[in-house]
Amino acid sequence: MNYIGSKLTLSSWIKDIIKDVCGSNLKDKIFCDIFAGTGIIGRAFKSEVKKVIANDFEYYAYVLNKNYIGNHKILKKSNEIIKYLDNLPLKGGFIYENYALGGGSSRQYFSDINAMKIDTIRTEIKNLKPKISENMYYFLLASLLESADKVANTASVYGAFLKRLKASAKKELILEPANFKINSNSHQVYNEDANELIKKIKGDILYLDPPYNSRQYGANYHLLNTIALYDEFIPKGKTGLREYKKSKYCSKSNVLDEFENLIKFTNFKYIFLSYNNEGLMSLNEIKNIMSKFGKYDLKYKEYSRFKADSKRQNKASKTYEYLHILEKDL
Repeated sequence: MNYIGSKLTLSSWIKDIIKDVCGSNLKDKIFCDIFAGTGIIGRAFKSEVKKVIANDFEYYAYVLNKNYIGNHKILKKSNEIIKYLDNLPLKGGFIYENYALGGGSSRQYFSDINAMKIDTIRTEIKNLKPKISENMYYFLLASLLESADKVANTASVYGAFLKRLKASAKKELILEPANFKINSNSHQVYNEDANELIKKIKGDILYLDPPYNSRQYGANYHLLNTIALYDEFIPKGKTGLREYKKSKYCSKSNVLDEFENLIKFTNFKYIFLSYNNEGLMSLNEIKNIMSKFGKYDLKYKEYSRFKADSKRQNKASKTYEYLHILEKDL
């Protein structure tokens, strides 16, 4: 899935630094990714630590992490159910009516056929929910989200749709399984405000990857939330937005206080913050806050910009990712 701030290309670098600081053997450690997004970093540590705690306030991200992090045992008949869902006769519903041209909304996030297929599969997953395990439910829902995202008619994010169907959006949605790593340890997944959750959990390694600028994930990925929740509401405006909670990490006037409070209440020895050079918080501001609570260090790496940023005022092809490191005095 194309994702703003995804650490897929940086995960090996981040993992190596965390191991350099915390030791290569992490089998007795509790690792927390509290702004997990699609769960890339948590997945990287899932088979190496005692437990992963994953959290994200956005519900679509919660679904993905319930599958990729929360699921850790083989799900029997999962491929059979995927095949069954993929071959159901199509019937339009909320997505077709509000996010495809054929539904009359003037929005074209999906082709008519793909919108109807999303509705058909999502409705049947809802019907199956009382008959299947929670683990299977989130596996199926994550599979639908990722399969739908592959045929979305957008420029990577859902802030707007394209006027004409692009090549990938013309392809028929194929429901593909969101396969996850099998391991012997159980993990925890939350759907909470990070600054509230941090007061209730503890562990060894805390990885932070908060929003770094004013773009709200609830707006940029609103349609994934709509598919995941599949609730009734009146879509707003040209883009069909739903109501969403704004993150204080996307506000210049709030981010410093929010970040300092997060560090203050953290009950983890090692804290790693991913933040790039275009963020609302400056290097010195982050250093000053983290240094209040223990021993501070910094690593950085140049990498290619997320491609959905190409129309922004800053058109540099490269950016810098900083990994701020704190060994906290507990």
